[in-house]
Amino acid sequence: MVNFFVWAFDVFLHLDKYLASIISQYGVITYFLLFLVVFMETGFVVTPFLPGDSLLFAAGALSATSSLSVWVVYFLLLAAAVGGDTVNYWIGHYLGPVAFEKYPKVFKRKYLDKTHAFYAKYGNKTIVLARFVPIVRTFAPFVAGVAKMTYPHFIMYNIVGGFLWVSFFVWGGFFFGNLPFVQKNFHYVVLGIILLSITPIIFEVVSSGKSRK
Repeated sequence: MVNFFVWAFDVFLHLDKYLASIISQYGVITYFLLFLVVFMETGFVVTPFLPGDSLLFAAGALSATSSLSVWVVYFLLLAAAVGGDTVNYWIGHYLGPVAFEKYPKVFKRKYLDKTHAFYAKYGNKTIVLARFVPIVRTFAPFVAGVAKMTYPHFIMYNIVGGFLWVSFFVWGGFFFGNLPFVQKNFHYVVLGIILLSITPIIFEVVSSGKSRK
């Protein structure tokens, strides 16, 4: 029984690696697992370790060669991304200050201060830019809630960021994920995509520095 739970946790934690075999064995249940992992990765500040970029890319790639429908995968993960960030925002809105007071070792004040400074510098665009940075995308909506960002502003940038993030990785995987070179060097390709995806943040930092000068 213990071995089963260890195996199940490993599959859940590395769903991107096991996705092909899960599709062949469980079919439509795969949709639920994909939704759940993406929703949790974006929706709960304590689960930033779950696969995000690599899972979206793998789901897109396998949609081109398996029984998965790329359109179902796309809209399902888009809903998971936007819905997860929304839940994270409201958790931060209602429970954030209490969490920082009661659990300072987990919710460190310096992270809150740094994120506030990031928001002050880049404004609401933080919600969009953070989508492409692992771990940061999990904390950004939470801190937006703690900082009491108005929900109409948050949801607008949440939808834009979720759309860009899911579209970039799912369709990137669908069109390019099955190329021989990509399949043989999958982890390096995903790393390259992540580096490419944070280019807007680098550009924003450079532009901000020039503006101050």
